[in-house]
Amino acid sequence: MKTLKIIIEKSADYFDAFAENCEGIYGAGATVAEAKNNALEGLRLLVKNTDSAKLPEILKGEYSIEYKMDTQSFLNYFDRIFSKPALEALTGINQKQFHHYASGLKKPRELQRKKIENALHELGRELLAVEL
Repeated sequence: MKTLKIIIEKSADYFDAFAENCEGIYGAGATVAEAKNNALEGLRLLVKNTDSAKLPEILKGEYSIEYKMDTQSFLNYFDRIFSKPALEALTGINQKQFHHYASGLKKPRELQRKKIENALHELGRELLAVEL
């Protein structure tokens, strides 16, 4: 199955979203959710209004959507789910750093970004193993 990759990033005034591997899919909004929804609406309109012969190859047949976010966008999107203390417990990175990352005052170094990503993926694996 093909994967459509949508990038979500914080810009100076808003969050923007675009497909990394497919022309014509863009979105923006005051929040990550708005940008994501706007990009999905752009995708829907592209598929609806484009002749099937001219449709980008990735959109022909089945495909999945994968989102890639910068750290600031991630922290803003999931702020009601992951508190700063919870993120500190997961990653070992102090809460003040997460505040700086979420507000855009600082960007994490590559090592810190990977540490956050790995901790979240580990949490995801643990959650997938739970049965209730």
